[in-house]
Amino acid sequence: MDRIPFPRNRYVIFAMLAVGGFVIDLATKHWVFARLGMPGATGERIRILGNVLVLETNLNEGALFGMGQGFQPIFIALALVAALGILVWLFWSGAAADLWLTIALGMITAGIFGNFWDRIGMPGLRWPEYTSRAGERIHAVRDWIHFEIEGWFDFPVFNIADSLLVIGVGVLLLHTFLVGENRVATPAASPAGPN
Repeated sequence: MDRIPFPRNRYVIFAMLAVGGFVIDLATKHWVFARLGMPGATGERIRILGNVLVLETNLNEGALFGMGQGFQPIFIALALVAALGILVWLFWSGAAADLWLTIALGMITAGIFGNFWDRIGMPGLRWPEYTSRAGERIHAVRDWIHFEIEGWFDFPVFNIADSLLVIGVGVLLLHTFLVGENRVATPAASPAGPN
């Protein structure tokens, strides 16, 4: 199988999005948790945008919207498999020839590693004394962005990594639908030439 050539700047674009998004995610988590403390410790929340955007700390041992609590080893393994799959798809199979795929997969990779870092316990956080797991190392994703309109709308707490994952998947889906339609509309030329 011949590899599809792609511009070398795709490595830079992918790395800037993946590493940059990862660093921004970790920095914002660190800042908010340093400012507000562990969930339930102070009960402090910072309200922004007319009380619609709330900064508060939350720990999620599950996946999307807290589903799958207690399955950390599975989420860690899936993150590694997904990241490896992205690298193979992008650079070995040549998907990096497409700028939008490079952008989408860079964002998704940043999100994968931002949450992976928390799941493996790298922030070094310990469960507080007021919990049943006091002193144990925390293997949970640090969330801090909360959209709510009291009495009407309450979106689950999330973080920058989650946002990058969702936006990256959105770009990927949009790209798939738009490029898929173009490929159907313009069939490939026959190797034998025009009929």
